[in-house]
Amino acid sequence: MAAVTEPTGADGDGAGPGGVARPFARRIRRPPARPFRVMRMVWIASLFVVVLAAVVVYMTQPIGCVRRRDPLVRVDPERLRAHVRALCETMAPRTAAHPENLDRAAEYVRRHLAEAGADASIAPFTAEGREYKNVVARVGPRTAERIVVGAHYDAAEAGIGADDNASGVAGLIELTSALRESPVSTEVELVAYSLEEPPFFRTRSMGSFVHAESLRKEGVAVRAMIALEMIGYFTDSPGSQKFPIGGLSLLYPSRGNFIAVVGCVGQGALVRRVKTAMAESMEVRVRSINATRSVPGVDFSDHLNYWDMGYPAVMVTDTAFFRNPNYHRATDIPKTLDYSRMAEVVEGVHAAVKALASPR
Repeated sequence: MAAVTEPTGADGDGAGPGGVARPFARRIRRPPARPFRVMRMVWIASLFVVVLAAVVVYMTQPIGCVRRRDPLVRVDPERLRAHVRALCETMAPRTAAHPENLDRAAEYVRRHLAEAGADASIAPFTAEGREYKNVVARVGPRTAERIVVGAHYDAAEAGIGADDNASGVAGLIELTSALRESPVSTEVELVAYSLEEPPFFRTRSMGSFVHAESLRKEGVAVRAMIALEMIGYFTDSPGSQKFPIGGLSLLYPSRGNFIAVVGCVGQGALVRRVKTAMAESMEVRVRSINATRSVPGVDFSDHLNYWDMGYPAVMVTDTAFFRNPNYHRATDIPKTLDYSRMAEVVEGVHAAVKALASPR
């Protein structure tokens, strides 16, 4: 290709020595780098916002507006109160150091589960050379898959354990009555565990570990497991709700008047299904979190053993020591609980079990 030249002028413009035309040299100016740098920063910031929003949505599982409906069954708050008082006032302390009280509590739960229409029995196991007891009850038709709902009936050494966890056990008993009144098409196994509290927590001696391991060894397919862990303490006081990580206060209420559904990463669909079913049948607000087990509190109950066995599981909780100042203290007594809201939670759990039992 020929070089582009400029004509010579009278003043010699565009000509070299002797008036010979020379190649035309265009001066190429590079655009300033700043706009590109700004655009790159905007793109990175936008990507960060999108990723952060996706993480928040996955973690909190927002469900928007729900159509509330009357619960399928009504749970009597006074029956819940009676169960909590019986466990706390006549069978305390319910600790590993007092197996006689644990035995009495196990028999109390077995009898009431049977009276509620379940096929209930004692399942003994051994820990440190001593016999302890789970209570296992089954309702509904025998199906290939099961839904498991569990709550531990032992208490921490320091207290009599009204919220932790007579509340969960009372809920388990009344849930069984609700399942008799409004049954499901999938088998539901209801389990009251011993030895959730220290010094057995996170050991193979936990009653929930024993039960979860037995299901795995038998090859039982578990559609979902729900752990009822402290479901009775509510407060409308400002600032009453605490969090394991400071940033969570931006995403959740500051008043401890909601119930939480807790799941691990990878089980967002299960958490959302349980949360939606509960929210549709309760006035109490339902919040949820899907998080890694490194977040304090996420795996602080019996559901952790089902996770370890590869089963999908969630915890329904009032958030324990992030709200309740009586946690593991002698002040965790029956009169500190809100039985009306607790009854709503049990109605919500019943709705969740119905939803999980229905065809997907």
